[in-house]
Amino acid sequence: MHSHQHHTPLRLRGEQKQRTLTWALAITLAFMLAEAIGGWIAGSLALLADAAHMATDAAALALALFASWLARRPATPARSYGFYRAEVLAALSNAAFLVLICIGIFWEAAQRVLDPRPVDAPLMLAIAVAGLGANGAAAWLLTRSALHRHDVNLRSAFLHVVGDLLGSVAAIVAGLIILLTNWTPIDPILSAGIGLLVLRSAWRVLWDSVEVLLEATPAHIAPEQVRAAMLQVPGVRDVHDLHIWTVTSGFVALSGHVEVDETRPWSAVLLDLAQILRDRFGILHVTLQPEQPAALPEAFRGCSLESPEGLRSCLLPLDEVTTAPHRH
Repeated sequence: MHSHQHHTPLRLRGEQKQRTLTWALAITLAFMLAEAIGGWIAGSLALLADAAHMATDAAALALALFASWLARRPATPARSYGFYRAEVLAALSNAAFLVLICIGIFWEAAQRVLDPRPVDAPLMLAIAVAGLGANGAAAWLLTRSALHRHDVNLRSAFLHVVGDLLGSVAAIVAGLIILLTNWTPIDPILSAGIGLLVLRSAWRVLWDSVEVLLEATPAHIAPEQVRAAMLQVPGVRDVHDLHIWTVTSGFVALSGHVEVDETRPWSAVLLDLAQILRDRFGILHVTLQPEQPAALPEAFRGCSLESPEGLRSCLLPLDEVTTAPHRH
């Protein structure tokens, strides 16, 4: 017997994300071409780096928008969780691409320091100020709902925009310094500094995305605390094979085996467990299997990831795997 509870606010949140991403994408595309042309004419690496970021922003926002739309498609028998993980894959791709962009900026900055080039400071300043406004508007849209704090897909897109926002600030500072002192190396130096800040955040999103794909326990949930809370429910004797993972941002799932005594009916125990998991830990999708207290050796309890004997029973012999029916 199992209990299933679904996270109902995901659909409304998906609609809000799509609107936000659409507007941010429109702003980014509108300014990207102008900044790229201006950076080339001015000879500014900071502006060209910012324009490159805006190009990747447009791709990142488009990918995030597509993933958000895909995630709202209904589940199918073949994909029982639907397409929620599409958002995590988009975040992983965006973060990985942003890391590559930062490496490219570091390389170009090193070349510019070794071989300084003339920079049209007034044009650089004018375009950087306009870029600051465009990037600021896109960043404000992405932060208005505060969803980016908990949604890895929005966070990856937000980091692209923040990278451009910082790039515009760096271009303004570099433009002022070049205008006053004519010291052009400040342009690549500031670009590399901004790249380091963006790289740090991008690496974090990359790591978080990999953690979700590996079905690791969410960082804000302690499995032992969850187990201890479940053991407090009257009628529960033990909990084993407890798994907690993230399907997509904001959608945490749990499964486990619960050993129960005969003092209370399973339906009453299940309701108490579901309420504790929801109220204390925010886990809304729960699958629990009731069992009688173990009376047999561990090896006879079936597939389990918590002991060597149980783990061996999870592995089918090779001949059984090769003769099993395949789905095409």
